[in-house]
Amino acid sequence: MMGAVHRNLLLALLVAAGTMAHAQMVTFRDVTAQSGIHFTHNNGAFGKKWLPETMGPGCAFIDYDNDGFPDILLVNGQDWPGHNKNGATTPTLYHNNGNGTFTDVTKKSGLDISLFGLGATIGDYDNDGFDDIFITAVGQSHLFHNNGNGTFTDVTKPAGLWGPNEFSTSAAWVDYDRDGKLDLVVANYVQWSEKSDLYCTLDGSHKSYCTPESYKGTSARLWHNLGNGKFEDATEKAGLNEPTSKSLGVAILDYNNDGWPDILIANDTQPNKLYLNKKNGSFEERAVSAGVAFSEDGIARAGMGVDAADYDHSGNASLIISNFSNQMLSLYHNEGNGLFVDEAARSEVGRATLVTLGFGCFFFDYDNDGWPDIFVADGHIEDQIESVQKRVSYAEPPHLFRNLGNGKFQEVTEKVGTAFAAPKVARGAAYADINNDGALDLLVMTNAGSPHLYLNQGGTNRSLRVKLVGTKSNRDGIGAVVRVNAGADKQWMMMKTGSSYLSQSELVLTFGMGTKNKADSLEVDWPSGQVDKLSNIATGQTVTIQEAKGQIAARAYGKM
Repeated sequence: MMGAVHRNLLLALLVAAGTMAHAQMVTFRDVTAQSGIHFTHNNGAFGKKWLPETMGPGCAFIDYDNDGFPDILLVNGQDWPGHNKNGATTPTLYHNNGNGTFTDVTKKSGLDISLFGLGATIGDYDNDGFDDIFITAVGQSHLFHNNGNGTFTDVTKPAGLWGPNEFSTSAAWVDYDRDGKLDLVVANYVQWSEKSDLYCTLDGSHKSYCTPESYKGTSARLWHNLGNGKFEDATEKAGLNEPTSKSLGVAILDYNNDGWPDILIANDTQPNKLYLNKKNGSFEERAVSAGVAFSEDGIARAGMGVDAADYDHSGNASLIISNFSNQMLSLYHNEGNGLFVDEAARSEVGRATLVTLGFGCFFFDYDNDGWPDIFVADGHIEDQIESVQKRVSYAEPPHLFRNLGNGKFQEVTEKVGTAFAAPKVARGAAYADINNDGALDLLVMTNAGSPHLYLNQGGTNRSLRVKLVGTKSNRDGIGAVVRVNAGADKQWMMMKTGSSYLSQSELVLTFGMGTKNKADSLEVDWPSGQVDKLSNIATGQTVTIQEAKGQIAARAYGKM
């Protein structure tokens, strides 16, 4: 009997060692320059250290022409009035040429509008089959309608979204009332203006960027889609009005598995908010009772980015929230009873992120082994921080934590590429499969610097990608849950927008399948209540599933 135990233990160790060795084969190569992406973020800084300068930028992946290759939107700031330093700067749209290169199509797209942009979210709000763009900004945010011919039209005013002069950060499309039309959640930071900018200092003699405690908060905003190209402000009647919030991150999840999307908002130095969908057009705030409002010692941390996923195959959506330096990442495990427990302090995730300042963060399966890994983009807000805190740096390396499959993570940042692990002043981040090889690539933005596009290389695990087309539900299938079973392995993901920080990943779900050649079954639970089931689906391809019709297209990896 002992011999059998020893054999089993040895086998488990060999499997684990082989799995780790396999994981180390994956590398992320910086292909920004060779891809044709030439962009520098304009944060508007001219020496006065105004608060919005250090916050951006974000980015988004959007397949705006439906050719199957994700295009790239880079959000930009602008010079402050009377302080012309960089000249005219606008958001930049890069078309994916399908051959590893991108072409700047901003001018002909109609997106060349100057604004102090921060973030973006992507969704087909009018269900015409083409994804639209919402860009958050300091001042007036903008909604751009995709005309289906490679151009966009600014429809902010006719859509009823004009007017709120706010400091808007992250945003997410969500069909919160399940009527088939995408609504919009917009996070707002603080009450700030050029005239109200305050003087703060780290060393007693030089101005520094102020922390949000110095400013009054402001509520996030919920826009309800009326279905005629117009939106109404539903913040108050939906129960989301909270003027003390200082919001930076938004994630959509169904944390109690009732089929209705809930909203998590990461707040900076204020308690986080978790809004439970009451299924009647309103929400109930549950963050304190759920255990996600504060740290374990009762402190409201400086929440930045956020994401939700079932990282341990428990059937429940757990959370990550990136926080300020000296606060570590929050890793809230969903206990399945309405409660979350922060596992960060007891894991390598907490220890590794204690000193760094995290912004963009998300779960994604970088090695396609079927277990969601964690990425965190890091960078401080104060370029002189090292003069007063010796352990803290302005430019910081990112974090990549590999999911070991037993609720534990291991940092592998330095194992996946020296350029990837190099220190940066990072902010927004997103993922997509830019070259149709079935592996997820990364896009990382830097403040007052250049973006970094990382190509995922070297992995041999297989994957299955799923694109949704709603009919009764919203066209993108946002809010739908896709379940994939292969033998004893069971995975699920929700199609969602938002998450990370100021950024939007692609609207395609990638399931890591390890060495498996097929999924035994695939089920889509649509927001409308429709359930579509498929069986014996080969890996190594992207399948398109239409509501109530099933699979309508399939594209093998490596092919146009």
